Order: sequence, then C-alpha cells, then structure tokens
Amino acid sequence: MSDTGAPQDTEQPLIAHLLELRQRLLYAVIGVMVIALPLMVIWAKDVYALLAKPMLDNLAPGVTMIATEVASPFFTPIKFAGVLGLILAMPWVLWQIWAFVAPGLYKSERRLVAPLMASSTLLFYAGIAFAYFLVLPTVFHFTVGVAPEGVAVTPDISKYLDFVLTIFVAFGLAFETPVALVLLVKTGFVTPKQLTDNREYVFVGAFVIGAVFTPPDVVSQLMLAIPVYLLFEVGIIAARWMVPGTEAVDAQREAQEKAGE
Repeated sequence: MSDTGAPQDTEQPLIAHLLELRQRLLYAVIGVMVIALPLMVIWAKDVYALLAKPMLDNLAPGVTMIATEVASPFFTPIKFAGVLGLILAMPWVLWQIWAFVAPGLYKSERRLVAPLMASSTLLFYAGIAFAYFLVLPTVFHFTVGVAPEGVAVTPDISKYLDFVLTIFVAFGLAFETPVALVLLVKTGFVTPKQLTDNREYVFVGAFVIGAVFTPPDVVSQLMLAIPVYLLFEVGIIAARWMVPGTEAVDAQREAQEKAGE
C-alpha cells in the first residue's frame, strides 16, 4: 500500500501546479485582452496616428504615408493596437508569472527576483520611450533628408510599423542590460571584476549593435551604442550591490591561477 501511495503523493502536487499554471495563464490572457480589445476596436486609428507622428513630422508638406496592400489600412492599425495592448499589460503578465513561481523560491531568491522583474519592466518601457521620443525623429529626419532631389518619401504604413517595432524591440532589449548582468553574476557565470576587465570588448560590441539595429548614420548608431555601454556600467554597479561575495570568488580564482602556475 505504501508503494502505491507514493506515486499519488507525487502526482497530486504536479496536478496542482498544472492547474495553478493554467489559472495564471488564463488571468494573463484576460488582462491582455482587457487592454488590447478596446485599443483594437475603438482607438486603433488613434494609436497608429500617434505611432506615425515621428515620420509625419519629417515628411515634406502635403506628403502622406501610403498603403500598398488592399487590407493594410484596416489590419495595420489593429496589429499595432494589439501589440501595444500586450506591452501595456506586461506588468500584469509578469505579476502572474511571479505569483506562480514565488512559492517555490527561497526567501533570498524572492528578494532578488521581485526587484529584477520590476526593474526589467521599467527599463523595457524606458527603452521604448527613448526610441520613440529621441531615436525615431532623428532617424526619420536623416532618411528624409538624404532622399535624392525629386524623390518623394512616402512610406508604406505596414512596412513602417514593422520597422518601428524592430526599433522598439532593439532598444527595449538593450535597456535590459543591467538586469541581464545581475542575472549572469547571480548564476556565477561571470563576476563584476571580469566584466570590468572586458570593458573594451563591450564598448566595441555596443557600436556593433548600434550599426546592426539602426540606419547607417552616425547619430542614430551613437544613440543606441552609448546607452548600451552606460547601462553596462550601471549593470556592474547593480551586480556588486545585489550579489555580495563576488570579491571572494575573484580572490579564490586568482589564488587557483597562481597555484596552477
């Protein structure tokens, strides 16, 4: 009887976890739909007009954006409204994830994960805001300004949306650099000292990222590369503060290297 009872004792918690996971996923989807549906049904055109403003402000007088596909005037604003709803609902989605994993974490882990989730959300929003208010106007001013004489810049609304979302994702993820560094240090993959010793490689890498994800002008590349490197420095400071004891790890590694010599 004891042998047959053991699997039931192990299966029951698994079933309970799966039910809890389903419930949290359902709550997350409902939260996204509560925000996304009104945007898609009522304010889709308005939010797309807001998204298009950085481009429209840089077009020549009387020039507008165009739609080269039959259904794009309808689907493109709705697509952006849905993406915007997901972005705005991200704190609620992350809260559901936190509520699911928190009971299985140690107290020290909860103290670390909670601020990381909050800061990652704020940093992602900060990256998008930085891209919208500073980067996009600069990029579009450059692209319109370099157009040959007699060429009217009339962007397609669908391709414009794809371009802007790519920029948003690039800057949103780039602004997650401090959180990524803290996690790397916490897992023992690197130490703050190792990160500091490799500053020059990160500096070059930041400009490579800027060259890949921005148009080929120096200003927009700098607007991504400089924040990435500064956030790298912030991540080192945050890792030293949130993950104590890394100095002892560095000292132990140095001792082992000297002993190996």
